[in-house]
Amino acid sequence: MAPMNYPGNPILIVDDEEHFLLSAELTLSSNGIKNIETCKDSTNVLEHLDKKRYSLVVLDINMPHLSGLDLLPAITSKYPDISIIVITAVNDVDSAVFCMKEGALDYVVKPVDDTRLVTSVRRALELTEIRSENEMLKQSLLKTNIENPEIFDDIITNSASIESIFRYIEAIAKTRLPVLITGETGTGKELFAQAIHIASGRKGELVTVNVAGVDDNLFSDTLFGHKKGAFTGAEIERKGLIEKAEGGTLFLDEIGDLSIESQVKLLRLLQDGNYYPLGSDVARLSNARVIVATNRDIKSMQADNTFRQDLYYRLKSHQIIIPPLRDRKNDIPYLIDHFINKAVNDLGKKRPSVPKELYILLSNYHFPGNIRELEGIIFDAISLHKSGILSLELIRQRLADSTQKSDRIDTNFKIAYDDAGDLIRVPGRFPTLKETEESLIEEALRRAEGNQTIAADLLGISRRALNNRIKRGNDKNSDK
Repeated sequence: MAPMNYPGNPILIVDDEEHFLLSAELTLSSNGIKNIETCKDSTNVLEHLDKKRYSLVVLDINMPHLSGLDLLPAITSKYPDISIIVITAVNDVDSAVFCMKEGALDYVVKPVDDTRLVTSVRRALELTEIRSENEMLKQSLLKTNIENPEIFDDIITNSASIESIFRYIEAIAKTRLPVLITGETGTGKELFAQAIHIASGRKGELVTVNVAGVDDNLFSDTLFGHKKGAFTGAEIERKGLIEKAEGGTLFLDEIGDLSIESQVKLLRLLQDGNYYPLGSDVARLSNARVIVATNRDIKSMQADNTFRQDLYYRLKSHQIIIPPLRDRKNDIPYLIDHFINKAVNDLGKKRPSVPKELYILLSNYHFPGNIRELEGIIFDAISLHKSGILSLELIRQRLADSTQKSDRIDTNFKIAYDDAGDLIRVPGRFPTLKETEESLIEEALRRAEGNQTIAADLLGISRRALNNRIKRGNDKNSDK
């Protein structure tokens, strides 16, 4: 696939020396920066900027007719969003100070080292992208509607927090900067990566790689490929997945498990857009957009040196935090219906009648495995279903088994939780044990919408025990 035209808006290089224009264009193009226009006559610069939107101007100072020192304030005044890099053959402190005060992003002295030029241009383009993204994000905060809802059809939701993520995705999708997706296991991180890829409009593929448990050699071979004879058994040349993702998106799942050695190689790819196939000393360019995901706290991993700080900050140019299912209770009924329909279609079964209690029961479950666990519960129930009404007993037993496993890890599981997931805190007067029991029963019945069987499950007692407590409380209230 042919490389994409990067950057989206062209770079304008202004210099009266023809050989510099050719050299700079060749250097940038060979480093993946191909959307370049040149201007030899400085008097035509403002006319160029009037007709077209540019991402960056590389401006020489010493030119006939109209110098760069005259052009610089004119450009920054009329086009404040355009980044400017000043290039000059004169290493003069006063000139440099003037240019920086007038808004130049960088000041480069000729003869220009190729690496210096590429680095300066890349940084300027990143700043331009960030400015553009900030403006788009401001606009997204003001919007209440999602512009292209069909992009998110595979993500079942009725949650305001998820819809705000959709608007954020639409705002950042078309940039080249990496995206870090975090969330617990089973929250659907790959679906969000897929949505970002579709929203980006990139013509290449979405290539997914799970890097958990992958050592450095396998990581390099899988992503970057190898030359023939690179190692024992490398009898033919092999292209890596980064090449397969050309013009598209590379999604690296479980990035928190990546080895330090592999992290260095990923950082180089993100910084320079370069990679080396195994056995090759010639760098290759990639314009694939990188998205990574993890269920680990990679920020805290920096403290014990298991995740590089520079890579973390490079990855979190954009960050999406997917809330767990227990914080998206409104989504549960929609997900239940979706998975029931999917299960009956996949298993070739007739859709059973669904008792209302199923929605109440599952809405009060903590879902440590999130959406993936809910899908498994529904598929298991449909596969064993035989009668006209979906049985709750099998589901209730599965939830009980999962709760027992959680109890072995967290002995506080049966303590009531508030809607934010925190343990209940007691403001003011401390309640008696009897008052606490009555409050817990009342709260369990509220969450269970009056269903005593489900309320008893929440309380960890039998229905008969709950009924006895309710009856005992009613009798005492009637005696007063």
